[in-house]
Amino acid sequence: MKKAAIIFTGGTISMAIDENIKAAVPALAGKEILSYVKDITSIADIEIDDYISLPSPYITPEIMLILAKHVQTYIDRDDIAGIVITHGTDTLEETAYFLDLNLRTEKPIILVGAMRSVSELGYDGPSNIVAAVRTAISLDARNKGVLVVMNGDINAANEVMKTHTMSLDTFKSLEFGPLGIVDDNQVLFYRSSTHISTHIPTDKIEEKVYLIKVVAGMDGDLIEYYINKDAKGLVIEALGRGNVPPMMVPAIKKAIDAGIKIILVSRCPKGRVFDNYGYHGGSKNLRELGVIFGGNLSGQKARIKLMLALGYKNDYDYIKSVFEDEYYK
Repeated sequence: MKKAAIIFTGGTISMAIDENIKAAVPALAGKEILSYVKDITSIADIEIDDYISLPSPYITPEIMLILAKHVQTYIDRDDIAGIVITHGTDTLEETAYFLDLNLRTEKPIILVGAMRSVSELGYDGPSNIVAAVRTAISLDARNKGVLVVMNGDINAANEVMKTHTMSLDTFKSLEFGPLGIVDDNQVLFYRSSTHISTHIPTDKIEEKVYLIKVVAGMDGDLIEYYINKDAKGLVIEALGRGNVPPMMVPAIKKAIDAGIKIILVSRCPKGRVFDNYGYHGGSKNLRELGVIFGGNLSGQKARIKLMLALGYKNDYDYIKSVFEDEYYK
């Protein structure tokens, strides 16, 4: 029987309703969670790792980096076929993408969570764990990077997004659809991931990276604030194909002149940024200023990637290649 490690990090999957405050709080350890999973030991030999127990808003990029080093210890073990990581859903896609960029292994690494706590009707933790374990030990899941398995869908870390605040079907790859499904105890893949994420083998991150969402009529005050805050990188979640109001342009130029690396993505949930608008503040104008394009990454994932890339090498040409070589030919 194949062996899978389950690293428990917290989140709704490990929570129960506290009757005093009438809200969900951390409550269950790994063994207690698995007690709700019928016949899990008939699927795989399970090694439980009660690593941490945190709500996902408590998970920081620093914790992700430490977690990556911890996961590597399981990757290095010959007896482990695959790794499952339970995680809160609010930041799950960021941790998944962080691990996908930072780690390289043929072994499946699966992130999984739950949208309902153990106290709620329809607790989805057990079924999600079963699907995650089946994927972790599947030969077909090897060499596919980090995967997210929720509600029977298998999604790539670089594509998936939490799309709904409460739906069990919240994790979706809006642009391309899931890689596959877990159906009737079978792991079925329909396609490959659109990209194999760039490997960034760093053991440190740059913390001074910030995300700015563009709205109508916005000026450059926020960018000026981050310049004064000694920012090393900015991700601008721009309008449409990668456009910003003209009032932002002087501050963007000032930031670039100060050596701050700026990544441009779109606030639209689908589609990539592209340099086909030449007006002041248009995407072509920004590229000519030295803004780096982030393809169809979300703002939160582009920030994770920039933190890792700057941690590895704070060099414009390297950062540009890390982002643009993956999405532009």
